[in-house]
Amino acid sequence: MGIYDGKTVVITGGSTGVGFATAKALVDEGASVLITGRTQSALDSAGEQLGDAAITVRSDAASLADIDALADRVKHEFGGLDALFVNAGITRAVPFAEVTEQDYDELFNVNAKGAYFTVQKLAPLLRHGSGVVLTTSLANVTGQPLVSVYSATKGALRTMTRGLARELLPQGVRVNAVSPGPIDTGIIERSMPPDVAEQMKEQLSADNPMLRFGQASEVAKAVLFPAFDATYTTGAELAVDGGASQL
Repeated sequence: MGIYDGKTVVITGGSTGVGFATAKALVDEGASVLITGRTQSALDSAGEQLGDAAITVRSDAASLADIDALADRVKHEFGGLDALFVNAGITRAVPFAEVTEQDYDELFNVNAKGAYFTVQKLAPLLRHGSGVVLTTSLANVTGQPLVSVYSATKGALRTMTRGLARELLPQGVRVNAVSPGPIDTGIIERSMPPDVAEQMKEQLSADNPMLRFGQASEVAKAVLFPAFDATYTTGAELAVDGGASQL
């Protein structure tokens, strides 16, 4: 028997990186998981690796219609939820002087608006005692170049965590956040030119107290604690950043 036998969980942005690592940790311990993503090929690959205990749904976090459809699908598949991991997000590396309205709107639509309405639409399905976890970032407490808008979206998620935690208390639902630092998920390589990505990775490693990137599996372990075990904790943010925000 697994420690999450019978548990039902939704993970947005669950086809790669931290979301996928969390889904795998849950499935390996008996949970039923529904993951979302925007890229069908990534979802197909994730589904093959996770097996029959996982459901994959193509869904855009920036689309309210997709979020409504997701809520309907979750109700049909699970009836109710024991945990919700709001992990879908994007980043852009753009100098402040070159940020466009399109850059700004896209980042806020996915990272902040999408997260907010995902919780709103799925909240009626959350069982008493369940946990919601949002993914924030080290960037919401440290000033970093090229990611000013991304940092602002993660700052919004941090305050959102507190507000939603207060609002969902009467329902018996806890809301917390995990704040990853540099994690080796490939997102830097996918979002920046190769030379810029390599330079940033070297600098981030050198600046980190542990002198390394974290692994997605390390963040997954941190996600599961507020989702299930931190039964007297709500509104908090757990740093998973090699000490970068603390030391």
